[in-house]
Amino acid sequence: MNDYNVKVLREVTLWQRQMIQKPSYFNRLSKRWQDKINSYIPEKVHQAITSAIKQMFRVVLFGSKITTADPRTEGDLELREAVVMEKIKFYKHTAAAEGGITGAGGILLGLADFPLLMGIKIKLLFEIASVYGFNTDDYKERLYLLYIFQLTFSSHEKRTEVFLKLEDWANYSSQLPDDIHQFDWRSFQQEYRDYIDLAKMAQLIPVIGAPVGAVVNYRLITRLGKTAMNAYRIRWHKLHQIK
Repeated sequence: MNDYNVKVLREVTLWQRQMIQKPSYFNRLSKRWQDKINSYIPEKVHQAITSAIKQMFRVVLFGSKITTADPRTEGDLELREAVVMEKIKFYKHTAAAEGGITGAGGILLGLADFPLLMGIKIKLLFEIASVYGFNTDDYKERLYLLYIFQLTFSSHEKRTEVFLKLEDWANYSSQLPDDIHQFDWRSFQQEYRDYIDLAKMAQLIPVIGAPVGAVVNYRLITRLGKTAMNAYRIRWHKLHQIK
């Protein structure tokens, strides 16, 4: 095993421990507060938001094929990750620019940020999967991207549950139905909303909306990129049996 693979395995081990840590008192308190707020939102509103997000993801993930390069077949892990990090850097700056522009436009453009940023995030995940050598034409590979997304933007309690599914993806995916409707969209949209709501609400405020939008989007893409890299590192390790 070369020095780079040793470094990667060390980083992945640390990340795995973070994913299964028990939530702190602050995490539990924050989750209870968010659940309380959600309990005041009318059921019809929850249903409408869930339906909107479900349709948005179905179109992006399972509708027309996203233009992505064919899965990379050559190159060691170090070379592939150099490419991945360049892609993450590109999409961070793209998202920051998009957040700054929509944030500067007030409420109407601020609201437009949600689907635009969603598209940027999903496109990045497709690109990362391709570099690590996975074919996103496969329905279950696209579903894997959805779980990475959920892992990145979920509460501490939900995060561990999703992580364990990804860690044992070979077995878990073999039991998955071919019907995307059976995915837990309600939990997915609520966890995602809870994660980003406060920061994104500030983006709608005149004057400060532009810098807030740029910074928040940059950090969200940074977090997503890190999660995706570690998730695919685990699969790479299992497939290639790095020793």
